[in-house]
This record gives sequence, structure tokens and C-alpha cells, in this order.
Amino acid sequence: MRKLSASNLVAYINQLDKKQVYNYVNPKTKGVIRIEGVDLPEGPIRIKRWNPSAGETEANQKVESISSELIWRVANAFNPNQPINIDRILGASYNTRSVFEALLAHTPEFYFCYPGRIENKGGHSAIKHGHKHLLWKPDAPHKVGVLSKIETDIVISEIPALDAFYDSLVLPDNFERKEIDLDVQRRHAQIQIALYFIGKQLNFRTWIAQNDKGILYQNKRIGEFDGVIASLKDEKLMTAYDDAIQAALLIDCIWFKNGKLMPAVMEVEHSTGVTSGLSRMKNFKDKFPPFPTRYVIVAPDEDRDKVIKEANKPQFRDLDTKYFTYSAVEELYALCQRRKLKGVTEEFLDCFMEPILN
Repeated sequence: MRKLSASNLVAYINQLDKKQVYNYVNPKTKGVIRIEGVDLPEGPIRIKRWNPSAGETEANQKVESISSELIWRVANAFNPNQPINIDRILGASYNTRSVFEALLAHTPEFYFCYPGRIENKGGHSAIKHGHKHLLWKPDAPHKVGVLSKIETDIVISEIPALDAFYDSLVLPDNFERKEIDLDVQRRHAQIQIALYFIGKQLNFRTWIAQNDKGILYQNKRIGEFDGVIASLKDEKLMTAYDDAIQAALLIDCIWFKNGKLMPAVMEVEHSTGVTSGLSRMKNFKDKFPPFPTRYVIVAPDEDRDKVIKEANKPQFRDLDTKYFTYSAVEELYALCQRRKLKGVTEEFLDCFMEPILN
């Protein structure tokens, strides 16, 4: 994957016309910016900024610096075609962050956009209008010196320190979860997609519930993605156990590894209670020979009490259920998006899944 360095960003901004004044990305931010000078290769970048509508003039403004430290932090945050929120990356640090965002957005490879934002309230999710982000598109440059907005189907789930990105997702007309409202269906599918990509990063093959394989993601059915298992009969662990195969058909996600291991059996529960997921996993466990794996309920963080209560009922105790919160799923998914994890053992998963038996 292509990565940026501070020297890349400094070189891009150095190509901007230093006689021109530049607007901020947010039109509500009054004022203009001019580049005073650029120190190659990694900065700092020297600028002046003023607000003509407030009677300010360039001559009366001091020269400010965009530091190399700021530039490096932003460079390290970018991956191609994944939006970043400059304010989120930099927090309250650096009073020149909006200036740097504006200058970068005037260079050809950077666009501004407003991806959708997943909002979770009271166990329900909805996609709201998102915040301003920058998007790096190295293969589709725009004209230098102008701000260019790009439309995107990406939605973002905000979690501490990281963002998890989801591209466009379409539920087919015959999608079978009719009892759940559309936003909940989409959220359920997004978490399944995150689990698939986590598994792919860890070299797992992934079973996705038979009735969910038709969900369209990135203009392709989930069932057609590399590493998604078309039939459980294709897995060596399962071939001799027809009853277990039937019991597993509607389980949301199962990870397999090397034809010998089954790292996790997972049910995604969202606003529908957890009993059905526990029952489905219990039915599978009873029809499959004793085998080391993790039986996992994947559910919103706010459902903790409900998950613990149900998992500790006598009929489910032998599952030794693990709780994989949505925030933990998306923290691991975001880490997979940002970094290529290598040499990771299965036990790495236990850092994200919580044992919940009393």
C-alpha cells in the first residue's frame, strides 16, 4: 500500500503558487492564507493568515509556522481512498491545523468530502451527515490550486483513537431479516464485513451466514469475496458432520484456519436480544465433536449487561461465551485497515474478546 511521508506533503504544498491567497475548506471559516516559504524536505512551512472582512491586512500579520511534527502526524494517518479528519488526528494540538488542511486540499491529490457518520443511540444505529474529511486519491488528481469536493459512499464509525471505514453497502430486496429495521440491518451487515476483513488479515477463511451472502459491498456480493467459504462441505473440519453443517448454515460468522483450526464461531446481535445467537451456537456445538474454539457474541457496547446475563444461563454455560463489543471489533478492524498485521497468533484475538462467565 502506498504511504505518504512529511517530505511528500511538503513537496506538494511547495508546488502551490506563493503569490496566491487560499481559502479554508470550511466556508464558515473567514479569512485567507498565503504561503511565505517552505523549508524542504520536511518543513516547516511558513504562512500568513488574515481576515479581510474584519478589516485585517496581510501587512499587519505575523509569520506562523506549520511544524514538521504536525506534517508527519498527518502524513502517517493517510491511506489511499480513506478519509481522515484532520481535527481528530491532531486533537487540540497545533493552532495551524486548519491552515495545513486548507493548503493540502488545494494540491491535486487531495479532496475534501463529508462521509456519512454512524450514530449509535439507545441500541439503535443511523447514518447521519458526517464531518469534513480529507481524502487522498493519488490516482485521480484534480487541478492544482483549487478546492475540490468529492462525493463518497463511505460511512465512518468513530471509535477512540481510530476510525473504521465502510464503503457502500446495499441490502438485497430479498434480504431475510425483515423483522429488523433498515438501519439495524445495515449495522449488522457492517459488523459482519468488519469480521470478514479481520479474518482475511489474519489468514482465516470465513463462513458468512447463508442468508447474508447476497449483501452487496463495494459492488460485489459478500459471498464472492476472496476467502469467503461457498459451502461448509469444503472445510475439512466439517465434511463428516452433516448435522453440524446444517446447524451452522445461519451462524453469522465462523473463522477457519489451515483446514485444522476454527478460531471463532460468532453471532452478531443488534437490538434483538442475544438468546437466539446463543441458541444457534449451542445447537452447533452439540452436533459437532468437542473442539477448541471460541463461541462469541458480537454486540453493541451498551448491551453488556444483557449479554452477560444471557450467557450465564445454565443452558449456555458450556459455551464459555466471549463478548466481542462493537467498539472492539472496529478497533481491530481499523488497525487492520491501517497496518498489515503479520505473525499474529490466534491468542491475539483474546485481547479484544472478553470472557464473561461469572
